[in-house]
Amino acid sequence: MKKILVVDIGGSHVKLMISQEEKRRKFESGPKLAPNEAVEQIQKVASDWEYDAVSIGFPAPVRNGKIMCDPKHLGKNWAGFDFEKALGKPVRVINDAALQALGSYRGEGRMLFLGLGTGLGSALVWDNYVLPLELGDLPYRNGSIIEDYLGKPGLAQLGEKNWQRDVEHALVQLRKSLIADYVVLGGGNAKKLDELPEGVERGYNRNAFLGGIRLWQIDPRTRRPKWQIL
Repeated sequence: MKKILVVDIGGSHVKLMISQEEKRRKFESGPKLAPNEAVEQIQKVASDWEYDAVSIGFPAPVRNGKIMCDPKHLGKNWAGFDFEKALGKPVRVINDAALQALGSYRGEGRMLFLGLGTGLGSALVWDNYVLPLELGDLPYRNGSIIEDYLGKPGLAQLGEKNWQRDVEHALVQLRKSLIADYVVLGGGNAKKLDELPEGVERGYNRNAFLGGIRLWQIDPRTRRPKWQIL
C-alpha cells in the first residue's frame, strides 16, 4: 500500500500529515507565499518522512488536478504549477475544502462541507462523487460576498456573537438550497460556534488526512480511482 504525504495548503498555514498518529507539522503561508517557496518548505519540513505519493488540498478552483487560478489569500504563479515535477513524486491536487469533505464523508446520504477559515471553503459529497463548490463568492449583503461575513474578516468585523448568528443562518439556508442530508463544519473557526443547528455537525481538521488517502483509492472492479472529483 502506498504511503501518502497529505499537504493541506491554507491561507494562514500549510499543514503536513503522514499518518493519523504522527503529529501534524506546519509552516506559515500568507499573501506572499509562492509555489516554489512552498515546495521548498514542504521538502524541508517532511525531510525525515518516507512517502510514495502526495495529496494536496489547495484553496482555489482545481480542475483535472490543475490549479485554475491564483488564490485570494496566497501569492502568485500557482495556476498550472507542476507539483509532480517540483516534488519528484506522483501528486494529486484537489480543492482544500474538497479534500476535507472527502475525508469527512461517512458513506451515506448527501453531505455539504463548509470550511470556516480565512475564507469559506465548500464541497458536496455523495456516493462516490465529490463536487468542489465556490459558495464563498455568492453575493450576500451590502455588495459583499458571503465569505466576507462568514470568513476570518467577518469574524473580526462583526464580533463573535454577530458572526455566530450569521453563520447559523447561512448554514440552514445552504443546507436547504443544496438538498443536503447533513452539513459538516471544518476550518479553524468551526470551534467558535457554541450551538449547531439541527443536521449540522463539527468536523475535524485531521479528516484532511483521510481525504488524502481516499484520493488514491482504487475501485477493485474497474481498477480506476474510486472517487470521481467533478
